[in-house]
Amino acid sequence: MISYQVELSLELNEFQFILEDSGLSARRPMENPQLLERMLLGSNLLITARSEGQLVGLLRGLSDFCYRSFIADLAVARTYQGKGIGSQLIQMARNQTPEARLFLFSAEEAAPFYEKIGFHLHQRCYQLKAGEKFIHQFP
Repeated sequence: MISYQVELSLELNEFQFILEDSGLSARRPMENPQLLERMLLGSNLLITARSEGQLVGLLRGLSDFCYRSFIADLAVARTYQGKGIGSQLIQMARNQTPEARLFLFSAEEAAPFYEKIGFHLHQRCYQLKAGEKFIHQFP
C-alpha cells in the first residue's frame, strides 16, 4: 500500500535515489550534492509517496500557498510509474494550495501525461539561465 504525506524535509540520499530511479537524474545536477542539498532546503512543498517506508514518489515545489505554486520535481520510481502515483502527488499539491495556479516545466516525453491530467501549455513562459546575461535597459 502506498502512503502519501507532506513532509518538512527529506534526506539527501533519498532525493538522489528518487531522481536516479525515476530517470530525472539525466536533467538534474547529480554531480553536485551540495547543490542538490540546497535545492531541498529551498523547497517549501515536499510531498512523498512511500511503500513500506521506501520513497517511491516525490513532488518538490515552491509555493506561496495562495497564488502560485511551482512544481520543481515530480519523480516516481520506474517500477511504480503508471500506477497513478504522480497524479496523486499532484492532487495533494492541489489540496495544499487550492487557490494557487500550478506551474511546472515538463520533459518532452512527459507532456502527454500532464495534458491528460488537465495541465495546458502556457504560451508566455520565459527563462534566464544561470550565467546568461541580464540586459538592464534604462528608458
